[in-house]
Amino acid sequence: MLQDAFGRTHDYLRISLTDHCNFRCTYCMPQEEMEWMPQSKLMSQDEILKLGELFIRLGVKKIRLTGGEPLVRKEFPEILERLAAHNVELTLTTNGVLIHKHVEVMKRAGVRSVNVSLDTLNREKFLKLTRRDQLDQVWGNIELLLKEGFRVKINAVALHGLIEEEICDFVALTERLPLHVRFIEFMPFAGNHWQSKKVITAASMLELVKEKFPVEKLLDKKHDTAKKYQVPGFAGTFAFITTMSENFCAGCNRIRLTADGKIKNCLFGKEELDLLGALRKGENVEELIRLSISRKHKALGGQFDPDYLKANPDVIENRSMINIGG
Repeated sequence: MLQDAFGRTHDYLRISLTDHCNFRCTYCMPQEEMEWMPQSKLMSQDEILKLGELFIRLGVKKIRLTGGEPLVRKEFPEILERLAAHNVELTLTTNGVLIHKHVEVMKRAGVRSVNVSLDTLNREKFLKLTRRDQLDQVWGNIELLLKEGFRVKINAVALHGLIEEEICDFVALTERLPLHVRFIEFMPFAGNHWQSKKVITAASMLELVKEKFPVEKLLDKKHDTAKKYQVPGFAGTFAFITTMSENFCAGCNRIRLTADGKIKNCLFGKEELDLLGALRKGENVEELIRLSISRKHKALGGQFDPDYLKANPDVIENRSMINIGG
């Protein structure tokens, strides 16, 4: 069992398979021409499996595969099927473009839930945000996932000046489709030009929804990052991930493993320990994992005030989101 100094048990691992992505979302990637990590610094398929298996032995019950975009990694099917041989819940976060190529292997591996990143339903805005004209492909694959029986969560980053126009359109999707739409408050990372004034809070978004729909609060579980709601009678739900306005650090059970094999005990933490380097040298990796968890801060990586209005992005030390893993 992996427990930190505040009594939090960590049993949920997010593994980034690659820092590569076929989108260029501005809040995630600092610039169009990214400098990707060299192949020699990335975890190989076997190294991902060795580290994943170690985490499972240490009590991890759920693994989410992320990126970059995890489906651009050519060994994705093999990695997924090999992890599926273990007693662990598997899921992934994707931009959805390549889902149609991997639906069958996902079903064989026992994946039941998929998070799809989608920040707008408008084709022109989609092109501007992602710098790719592939909204139709993404939406087609969302429909495919639903047809194949997957639980589909749509993750929409709540960008101030954009989400206000579309939040009710997203909620309206849940009337006939069993989608679970989550609006994520805009978070600070290296190169994404975060400012507190760009954050639109969950409370503000909820008020916008209430202007058009009746709303029912749903029960949130202990480790949930999202505060869930439903329009009575609708097939799906909507929720808010309140990282900035009301953090959920007290119930955090998450660990992150970057594509180059560094363990991050918090999304916002600057401290990283090199598990891949230790693995390649034959050193004690378990000891490093436990050390990382023991050093976890009480909240927000110890980097900024829980009052997001006081956060100074210029002093926050971290990677860009694409280099961390979603």
